[in-house]
Amino acid sequence: SPPSVNMSDRRNTVLRSVLLVLSVAAAAAAFVDELDDTFMETRGDDDIWLIKFYAPWCSFCKELDPVWHQIGSELKSLGSPVNVGKSDATASSGLAKEFRVRGYPAILMLKKNVKYNYLGPRTKEGIMDFANRVGGPLVRSLSSLQLFQHAMNRHDIMFVYVGATSLLKGNYTSAAEELIVHTYFFSATRDVLPKAVSLPSLPAVVVFKDGTYFTFDEELDGDLKSWINRERFPNYLKIDSYTLYAMGESGKLVVLVLVEEKRLCGESQRYKRLLEKVAADYRETYSRNFHFGFMEGGDYINGLVMGEVTVPSFIVVNLSNDGYFLPPGAVETERHLLDFLNGVLDGSIQCQGGNGAAQRVRRLVYDAKATLTV
Repeated sequence: SPPSVNMSDRRNTVLRSVLLVLSVAAAAAAFVDELDDTFMETRGDDDIWLIKFYAPWCSFCKELDPVWHQIGSELKSLGSPVNVGKSDATASSGLAKEFRVRGYPAILMLKKNVKYNYLGPRTKEGIMDFANRVGGPLVRSLSSLQLFQHAMNRHDIMFVYVGATSLLKGNYTSAAEELIVHTYFFSATRDVLPKAVSLPSLPAVVVFKDGTYFTFDEELDGDLKSWINRERFPNYLKIDSYTLYAMGESGKLVVLVLVEEKRLCGESQRYKRLLEKVAADYRETYSRNFHFGFMEGGDYINGLVMGEVTVPSFIVVNLSNDGYFLPPGAVETERHLLDFLNGVLDGSIQCQGGNGAAQRVRRLVYDAKATLTV
């Protein structure tokens, strides 16, 4: 009878839908290998692997699962040499120990027996960029002006070695081995660069950023790797907790204007413009000591100062010791802001916070109270 035909059709439709979902899930899983403690013995010497370490009880790991399968599928379809895997760190503790996994989810790459730790945001775009950057050549060669311009259009910050083989190139390659997790490295001959780029001598290392370029000067800038680590950020940018943490590794202090997360008030907009102007106009004066940027919301900084910060306001943060500096008075003009920065540098404005014994005890108490009030 017609009703039974309808029921049969519906069952078939549901069955086809279930089979489609299962086949899509199976196809996605096919691009991500489950790895166990035998991985280090069975992998190929030249294999490149992007691995997510997870724990079954970790909710953040479960949230990352669909993104991880998308990454596996996309890298495969692009013909990338990067293999994608995942490993249950509680079941394969030997492999997790080999990669020094401390928390979940942990994302690492293995290339030529070198392990690279991903510390950026857990987004498809961020992880894909990391995989393509680390999985590709350590130093990418730019053989024409067109290739150079194409790279310039794709990257906000570009480090380029210019010249023939030299001791400087050896140092540059060594720096790239460690810092490829953060930024791309290129090389070129002088004729590939635009004629407007003036270099005092060759070989040279140049960074292109903020619409201009700067040349590494060993006498002024010291160690090449440290200089690259300092210069891999734009002069002024929006800063989140990941970026702030990374900036701490550069050895510079971070000048922040804290603003609202949404609908900036007039004062916030004025503070942002003031800091951006000082960062640009006084680059030669301050760029070796400070990063500049703005941060939306005060929650992260509240945790650092163990109190409630005013929004909008200015603060200078020292990530190397969890210290911070506050302006002694209102910052309404460029002169006020310059006096604040100069006071931080000359020691007349005292660093607060820090990671001394008393401060660590205070932080334990603060964290305990914060946990109880959540």
